Amino acid sequence: MVNGSDVTVDALSAIEYATSLAAQRPEPSVRKAAATESGSGSRRHAKTPSRLTVPALTAAELVQLRSRVIALENLVITLLAEVAPQQLDRARAMARFISPRPGSTPHPLTLHAAAQMVQLVERADHFRQAAI
Repeated sequence: MVNGSDVTVDALSAIEYATSLAAQRPEPSVRKAAATESGSGSRRHAKTPSRLTVPALTAAELVQLRSRVIALENLVITLLAEVAPQQLDRARAMARFISPRPGSTPHPLTLHAAAQMVQLVERADHFRQAAI
């Protein structure tokens, strides 16, 4: 069994950061779709809403999301522990690939995601070596 305490702290900080960003954004206005009746009785719809308001997650939903992220991370570690070394190299390469492009402003969540990918590969590698 993989100890999820390190993952919990990282997952919590990423989720809390994303939630705080979402809370800072103004609510998008939602346009009402108006239906009109034509003379022949068929219904025609006006423009549909281009932006929908997404309700904030409740505390219970955040807890459930955190739990699922931890479970998925542990499953990924388990699966990576069984793959060929070339696949681990590919996973590390993908982490480098999602890093900010030259000239782009680094986004904290992107940097954090890349670091998490490398950390998952390293943790899987630890279990590979323990099985030898």
